[in-house]
Amino acid sequence: MAESRSPGDRGGRGWLIAFGVLILLALVYIFPFLVQVANSFKSDEEATNAGLALWSANWTSAAYTTLFNNSDFALWTMNSLIVTVLVTLGRVFFVSLAGYALARLQFPGRAVVFVMLIGVMAVPGVVLMIPKFLVIKELGIYDSYPGMILPLLVDAAGVFIMKNFFESIPVAVEEAARIDGAGTFRTFWSIVLPMARPALMTIIILSFQGSWNELNHFIISTQSPGLTTLTRGVASLASGQLSSGNQYPIKLAAATLMTIPVAVMFFIFQRRIMNTTGGAVKD
Repeated sequence: MAESRSPGDRGGRGWLIAFGVLILLALVYIFPFLVQVANSFKSDEEATNAGLALWSANWTSAAYTTLFNNSDFALWTMNSLIVTVLVTLGRVFFVSLAGYALARLQFPGRAVVFVMLIGVMAVPGVVLMIPKFLVIKELGIYDSYPGMILPLLVDAAGVFIMKNFFESIPVAVEEAARIDGAGTFRTFWSIVLPMARPALMTIIILSFQGSWNELNHFIISTQSPGLTTLTRGVASLASGQLSSGNQYPIKLAAATLMTIPVAVMFFIFQRRIMNTTGGAVKD
């Protein structure tokens, strides 16, 4: 007579299968990064002949030494940090203002502005490269920090995220603040914005990652070597300017170092990403 299995046994087996699938998917995603790090510590010959191997008989940091001594990696990093920090701070402020205006303020053309916002989100960024270049040239900010920073200060997706979050906050909170004499901006800044901390953390991470990894905009907004960012600098390494051979370790060393700030930012704030109930209160 066949032995019957309890629901607990079936549930335990299902949990193990799901856990195994998740581990497999995690390995699939993390393997390319492990290959990147491992090859950055190999010689050029070994990285070319055994690129998928995660172990080397002769570990070396020559790629990192060459990268720092024979390129402007420090300058690229400084430019990227300046642009990323300013863009992140500015974008958080402006998309919050715009999101609050669309969520709470009643003004003529509000619906039209929102439709245009959705339309901008639907347009591929590459389509806007030439118009953006023409505007930057016309404003006289080409090949300068303002030309690199100003066009990135507002993001349609960020406005959309903040608008939706502000709409989840009860209106009664703002009405109570206005009864106490707070104006529109004071209500936004002192009452509503602190309650939107989960959405703000999401915007901070997305803005930091987006501006740190931005390439197309910097190609059309600058040409001076002194304003080269990490993305442009690392892309230029593909031309083989530092040494002979494929230069896989040098390129992967640069990519590894470039990944660190974004990874640190994500791991610090990952628990706060878009918890849509974190700032809401009950009526």
